[in-house]
Amino acid sequence: MSNILPNSLIRKLGANPLFDEQAFIDIHENGERQSSIRINEKKITTAPFAHAEPIPWCDRGFYLVERPSFTLDPLYHAGCYYSQDASSMFISHIIQHLKLDGEPLKALDLCAAPGGKTTLLNSYLHPQSLLVANEIIKTRVPILMENMVRWGNSNVVITNNDPSAFRRLPGYFDLVLIDAPCSGSGMFRKDSGAIDEWSEANVKLCSERQQRILAEAMGCLKTDGILLYSTCSYSQEENEDIADWLVKEYGLKSIQIPVREEWGIEETKSDISTCFGYRFYPHKVKGEGFFITAFVKTAFQETFNRKKIKPEKSDVPNGIIEHWLNNASTHTAFLHHENVHIFPKDYETDLKILQNVLYLKNAGTNIGKLAGKELIPAHGLALSTAIKANFPTLELTLEEAQNYLRKENIDPEHNLKNGWTLVTYKNVKLGWIKILANRINNYYPKESRIAYL
Repeated sequence: MSNILPNSLIRKLGANPLFDEQAFIDIHENGERQSSIRINEKKITTAPFAHAEPIPWCDRGFYLVERPSFTLDPLYHAGCYYSQDASSMFISHIIQHLKLDGEPLKALDLCAAPGGKTTLLNSYLHPQSLLVANEIIKTRVPILMENMVRWGNSNVVITNNDPSAFRRLPGYFDLVLIDAPCSGSGMFRKDSGAIDEWSEANVKLCSERQQRILAEAMGCLKTDGILLYSTCSYSQEENEDIADWLVKEYGLKSIQIPVREEWGIEETKSDISTCFGYRFYPHKVKGEGFFITAFVKTAFQETFNRKKIKPEKSDVPNGIIEHWLNNASTHTAFLHHENVHIFPKDYETDLKILQNVLYLKNAGTNIGKLAGKELIPAHGLALSTAIKANFPTLELTLEEAQNYLRKENIDPEHNLKNGWTLVTYKNVKLGWIKILANRINNYYPKESRIAYL
């Protein structure tokens, strides 16, 4: 038995004759971990670190030789990549296998913070999709919002609601991802504190919570819609048993996802309904513990009447967004506390629907604040993938870029005219400065500034 891992967990996992108990214990006790990132294909096209190795089930994911200081890397703050465990990136393989990227759809990430799976969905679904990222816990919403600002796309709505709120959206979503709160055994290597908190009683409690979350959210998934359910737990009660419960209660059909033997991913089948599940063990893959299962909803689901909802007329002056955006005609603009937000025009009615039934924390991209007929550009506009390419830019060195991210004064050499200017690092946009006659004002958000390390 292990000196650090719960013996009751080891005994249960060891009941499977194919489970390599000693290898599992060794990988947890040697303390080694594998860092990995997933790139934002709209900002960079390859890993920004030397000797990065592709992750086999994610074509934009890379293993790193060593974990860098992401905090000091300007490209991280620019939204060029997200530091994410490789196991979780398997969701991209599911999306591509099910061809969920083939046409626009409406998707919900129900338990979204800090945003790893949300940014993945935002990258891999069709670019004209609508993505709702909900976080149940209020204090976790700011990090989700910050990560989505970095990612740079305007087709995301961020909400802060209990799962029961989504009962008011019957049959609305084509895809629902529920990365459920769990007992956390898959994170033992990442967070040693999770070992002390783990217990069989907590596994039971988590299983009951997972059932409640799923029960509340199931009505918002349309007939023939896709449900992805995942945890970072090794316990059958939170994984395969939940799959059996879903089939019994909600008329779902399990979906098998192809995996290659050399990937080291273990395909399982639940005891009652033989639902397919996919387990990731750190002694078999270069990643943390993870479980995921996929379903199609075969039961009939009623939907609400969209025709009664009418979008409101924009209160943003004509010409504002045309000056700042590429393809401005594909966006609508609206005011929220003097801030101008842009949102995909195709989803104006959907935005009104969501406003009527959910508590919204953000919709689309905040591009700036109105000052008369002028726009004071926001940080979100600088990182937006929709910004025009013809604004003045000032390329910074690494040291200058880090000072900019600390919101310090910067004084690089330049011959630019006075006015709003985008600062860049390795030709990637970091944020705004305003060049004046005798100084440069740094407009990096003070709440996002980095500290000295």
